Amino acid sequence: MTQDIRQSHIAQAIAQRAHDVLISHNFAQQQIGYIHTFDMNFGESVPQRTMLEVELAAAAKRQEKSTSHHKYIAKASNHLHQVIESGIEMQLSDLDSIYSEVVGVQDAVPTILDILAVKSASVGRLEPLVNDLSWLGRDLVSLVNLPQYRKVNSKGTSVKVDTPALALRYLGLENLQMVIPTFAVRHWMPHSTEPFPLLKRKLRDISMATAIAAKALAPLYDVKEQHAFTLGMLADLGKIALTRLYLKTFDRVWQGKIKIARDKNQKDLHTALLELGPDPLFLRNLLLEHAPTVSQRLVEQMAFKYLPFNAAITEVAQSYLPNMNKNLDDLLPLTQVLKKAYGYAQYQLLKDSHLIEDEEAKYWFAHLELTDQEQDLLSKTSLQSLQLTIL
Repeated sequence: MTQDIRQSHIAQAIAQRAHDVLISHNFAQQQIGYIHTFDMNFGESVPQRTMLEVELAAAAKRQEKSTSHHKYIAKASNHLHQVIESGIEMQLSDLDSIYSEVVGVQDAVPTILDILAVKSASVGRLEPLVNDLSWLGRDLVSLVNLPQYRKVNSKGTSVKVDTPALALRYLGLENLQMVIPTFAVRHWMPHSTEPFPLLKRKLRDISMATAIAAKALAPLYDVKEQHAFTLGMLADLGKIALTRLYLKTFDRVWQGKIKIARDKNQKDLHTALLELGPDPLFLRNLLLEHAPTVSQRLVEQMAFKYLPFNAAITEVAQSYLPNMNKNLDDLLPLTQVLKKAYGYAQYQLLKDSHLIEDEEAKYWFAHLELTDQEQDLLSKTSLQSLQLTIL
């Protein structure tokens, strides 16, 4: 095996593992054959009483029944997910619905991001748009009223900001270039990702880490920091959309199948369906296969006038997974920044979960073409804090 092929194989495994750990830590461990130490029997074996023949026969019968039951559940799950997969494919063909209903993007958000990208940007131009987005106004007011950002008057009393207009002026345009894309992506996150409770937080964290890393790398590639940060925040919109779509579709199809089984008195099927829940492997594969394309389509749907994102997000989608046959030459500077930032955010996620070895990290950084200078820069960058400066 050549060094290039070995690097490609390791990079593919790491990219998949980064998606596994998004779903859950236990799922990622299972995918790499992790053995819990408390499942292992250390020391002397515990003496066991010899089982009687009748007990052996009963145990064998229980095992057979259990195996048969699990096979039936697996069959029911397979059929259920075939229906779910068809439903998702049909819904993905309706981009307008994914954009406005599944993710819930309001047209004012891309307009605000566009305004923030031009020299003629002003708080006055943003104010009427923010007033139309009640959630954004509330978030901005809550932010500036945090203890670390509150202003103090001449009497030493904290001044409370109570309107979005004041919050906008208090923050200023430079801070808003980071705050508004961050709040927008947070607003689009699923309200709940049960039965994968940490998925929502991890999606939020990796979006934040990608955006901050991209902003840090941008000057090295003569890319505008605001462009890098904003596209970094938007890069995982596909995962947000697909997670929402899968959990919603699963619930709808599952409840429909349970009703049919109950109405037809199909007790075995009804029992099996009650034991089923959203499948981590199905969701992982859905994200791997479709997230980059869905992200690309959603960013294009935003129809930015001044943010040059379409070409870069297309290149990212085309080269999303490590594959020697899909590497693109002469990537745009913004694409290079985004791919390195996202790759480093994936590395950080795996490192925090203790799921990447030092030797694997070396191969991963080589695949990303992340230089020693860039690694040093990112290692010193706080990837979960916006580091706002409010005067």
